[in-house]
Amino acid sequence: MLGGIVLLGSCVQWLTGMGFALVAVPALVLLLGPAQGVVLANCAAGAICVVGLAGGWRRVRPRAMVPLCLAAALTVPVGSWVARRLPPAELLVFMGALVTVAVVVVMRGARLPALRGTRGAVAAGAAGGFMNSAAGVGGPPVSLYALNAGWTVREFVPNALFYGV
Repeated sequence: MLGGIVLLGSCVQWLTGMGFALVAVPALVLLLGPAQGVVLANCAAGAICVVGLAGGWRRVRPRAMVPLCLAAALTVPVGSWVARRLPPAELLVFMGALVTVAVVVVMRGARLPALRGTRGAVAAGAAGGFMNSAAGVGGPPVSLYALNAGWTVREFVPNALFYGV
């Protein structure tokens, strides 16, 4: 069962640049618990990103991705702290609400001035790092940033894979 979940999430990640966590984390958390489910999801997603990035690394935008990744790295400890302090049920509800809001905003095509340029990369990275370490789902803020930056799917995938590494 775990193998099938990881395989399905891997296919989504490979094709779109992200999504492993959205597909796999709910089942992995239910089967393994929050800590082990998120750790497995992050390790698997990172490995998939390394392999996927091999063919598209030339399309990575360092000016956007370096501040985004640095901001993400700075908020990982906060997300980890929150994950350790909240009871599992509350953590799942909290993170589920954050992901739902972010996905709805992306689906609506919202343009947010705060998510443009370097400031937008830092904001998206900070939110993504927090969400990734707390629940293994750091992609929605990066998707919002890419939407506001006007990236095409062809531009988005290698940059999302870079972020995933």
